Amino acid sequence: MNKDRIDGAAKQAKGAVEAATGKLLGDAKLVADGKHDEASGKLQNALGGLKDSLKQ
Repeated sequence: MNKDRIDGAAKQAKGAVEAATGKLLGDAKLVADGKHDEASGKLQNALGGLKDSLKQ
């Protein structure tokens, strides 16, 4: 587990909360920003996993 995986998971969780809050409030920009953060976190987590697998 490296820093990219941890940061990615945190960003993914933050994005999910942000998107849910946006849906609850009816704020389309907040939903879009949350989904963007969530996707970015998934990508960062995947890159961290790739780095981990290449180290071994």
